[in-house]
Amino acid sequence: MNNVTQKTKFSLIAVEILTFVGILVETSMNVTFPTLMQNFKEPLGNVQWLTTGYLLMVTLVMGSTSYLLKRFKRRQLFLFSAILSIIGELLCLAAPTFSILLIGRLIQASGTGISTPLMFSVIFSEIPMAKWGRYTGIAAMLISLAPALGPTFGGVMNHYFSWRAIFSTSLSLILVALIIGLVALENRPLRAKIKFDCSGFLALALFLIFLEFGVQQLSNHLGLAILLLLLSLISMYLFIRHEQQSKNVLFNPGLFKNKYLMFRLTNYFILQMINISLSFVIPIFVENVLLVNSLIAGLILLPGSLLGSLSAPFAGKWYDRVGPKRPLLVSNWLVVGGMLLFASFISKFSVMIIGLVFVITRLGFNTGFGNTMSDASKATPPSLKSDQNSLFSMSQQYAGSIGTAMISMIISLQEKSSGSVHAGITSGSQLGFVLLMIFGIIALICTITLNKGGMQHEVEK
Repeated sequence: MNNVTQKTKFSLIAVEILTFVGILVETSMNVTFPTLMQNFKEPLGNVQWLTTGYLLMVTLVMGSTSYLLKRFKRRQLFLFSAILSIIGELLCLAAPTFSILLIGRLIQASGTGISTPLMFSVIFSEIPMAKWGRYTGIAAMLISLAPALGPTFGGVMNHYFSWRAIFSTSLSLILVALIIGLVALENRPLRAKIKFDCSGFLALALFLIFLEFGVQQLSNHLGLAILLLLLSLISMYLFIRHEQQSKNVLFNPGLFKNKYLMFRLTNYFILQMINISLSFVIPIFVENVLLVNSLIAGLILLPGSLLGSLSAPFAGKWYDRVGPKRPLLVSNWLVVGGMLLFASFISKFSVMIIGLVFVITRLGFNTGFGNTMSDASKATPPSLKSDQNSLFSMSQQYAGSIGTAMISMIISLQEKSSGSVHAGITSGSQLGFVLLMIFGIIALICTITLNKGGMQHEVEK
């Protein structure tokens, strides 16, 4: 039966609005950094944690969602996510100090870390497999549109009203989602009670935190950076060893033995890393090099964000009709092409040309992002669906966090070596695009490898 009930549709709408708002405010603060630095008398190194800390917290919470989805009812998780989001919004809206603002952002992030995997859980459990491409296309549209719209949204609010208007506006949308969810979301029977893998979660959290801080410190304190990166490798080793030996695990080890799934996860991670990194580096480049204001810096991403995201549902239907080969190849080639243009000519581009190349890249991203997860889910046994959902959702957020950290590190290094902010941002952005292009080529290789027939779906039902 391929019908989707109205109640399921409204349940999805509620969770999608909550997720959209959570991801929208991820990047909405980027263009307000100069204002916040002046208002709170804080340096850029502290203020940037409003975005980096948000992404990292979302990632950490998503690491626990495999357990949460198995242990708690969907309605309970939705309400908890909505309440956390509301509390975070109110703290940010009224924040008298930078510390309160940061705490509010971290609480917001906790809500988003629950709502995003919950959205995909509803899709893969309530929607017929024949329509997965269509519905994950819609979800991918929201996930990709939100962070790209964030700078535009933040720029408009900050330019015409105040940075606090970001939170008053998003709060109203969360309340709408809460009302819809209370009416539409149903509780499903609980599974058997399971214990939370505290040791595994701690090891994974330390790996993510050490890696994030290590990358950020490469431009300032090389010795500390090496130490942190070494600690991240040790933490990852301890996590893998624990997951292999323990009966109570954070992620089922069978997930990582599925090579088809791992190739798709790599592609998914890279696509999102490029997506979020572009939303970070383009506003910085045009504000500091082309000398446009925060409003224009945000609006430059709008055409690509809209056109790319609106194409996602059609890309999902294309996938449902022809399978993964052609959509994912087109996706990867467009992304690599966009990165090649940015890496080669960014210093010569005008605002309009940057916007046009961003359109190309976003069309490529949205052709493959949701379809990659749909195809991976078809290769995952039903018993591992929650683990796969949590792993992909977590990697999606961490991809943005580590991507922005790497780009920020490269720009900082170039600023120091050149002695000029203008020259540093120009050369740093160009090197950043080169790095993103290399990652795009890796994603393309993953797609070509699977398309050659070297691996097939391990599970079709």
